[in-house]
Amino acid sequence: MPDPRPQVDTSEGPLVVGVKCRSCRHPMATPRPVCAACGGQVEEAGFGPTGTVYASTVVRIAVGDRTPPYALAYVDLDDGPRILAHVAGAEVSAPAVESRVRLLAPRDGDVVVEVVA
Repeated sequence: MPDPRPQVDTSEGPLVVGVKCRSCRHPMATPRPVCAACGGQVEEAGFGPTGTVYASTVVRIAVGDRTPPYALAYVDLDDGPRILAHVAGAEVSAPAVESRVRLLAPRDGDVVVEVVA
């Protein structure tokens, strides 16, 4: 089974590699053959490197091999899709809704963001 997590390309600064519909311009964080919104043709697109926190939380229980606490956030990438990302340096408190964040290099295959001051 392929990895369902969004892929981050760091060759030209971190960007989430996904697709965008040629017809309705709907952005999608994972490659797919047709648009999820309208069924139209898609083209490869890069999203980021910045975005806005939609929602966030700190996970305080062990999940798999991850050691708590760690923060997760749903991030609306600028002109892109909403993704789930780990938040670097936010082990004690989650970033506030509407905080600005930027993509970092992935860690163990996970998308990682940091809060921009």
